[in-house]
Amino acid sequence: MTSSHDNPRAEVHGHQHRDVSGGWLRPAVFGAMDGLVTNVSLIAGVGGGGGSKHTIVLTGLAGLAAGAFSMATGEFVSVSSQNELIYAEVDKERRELEHNPVAEQAELAGMLRARGVSLATARKAAAEISAHPDKALAMHAQEELGVNPGDLPSPVVAAGASLACFAVGALIPLLPYLFGLSALGTALGVALGLSAAAAFCGGGVVARLADRPFWRGALRQLVLGVLAAGITYLIGTAVGHIA
Repeated sequence: MTSSHDNPRAEVHGHQHRDVSGGWLRPAVFGAMDGLVTNVSLIAGVGGGGGSKHTIVLTGLAGLAAGAFSMATGEFVSVSSQNELIYAEVDKERRELEHNPVAEQAELAGMLRARGVSLATARKAAAEISAHPDKALAMHAQEELGVNPGDLPSPVVAAGASLACFAVGALIPLLPYLFGLSALGTALGVALGLSAAAAFCGGGVVARLADRPFWRGALRQLVLGVLAAGITYLIGTAVGHIA
């Protein structure tokens, strides 16, 4: 049996389905969740260590900016690389169509036969499609690679969605400090509460996008967020006492 690691076309096929199924929505949703968990963990750690309001705000804003641009860069490079791989595979198909048109036409007829089309109709349809190189290329790419060369995700859109939504998620735990809550303990408690509510709702939305039960995704995201914030709070508390 050939694995996707042995078959680059299968690998492209899998990557493309993940990309297109998410489009801008995937980096947006997961960017928001990453921003939320990252910054609430930073704030919990610094707050647990006895950091001042100024230090917490500075840390949170620095984490927001650094994380947002890091996420955007990662999305841009990832989607660009996947698109380049797909374009390379499509170029191979184009060369095969140019140099082996008879074999490619027979292959196309075989694809149609596999879909239940009669032999005579498959041969006729394959001949008609092959008479138009662009249409033939599009069909070969769709059938063999599982992609539509004209409908690939945009690296800029993915990066922009990731950057913006990471920033929104990271801003949530900062709100109590930015809106002037003076008591550090109260501000930290409100920040954790807001973040817990956002994690719960965000996890539920992600679950629904994947056609999973809302409560399952909501509770999973909440538990993971609590673990991350709790661990960094304990680290901050321990370091604060040592210092």
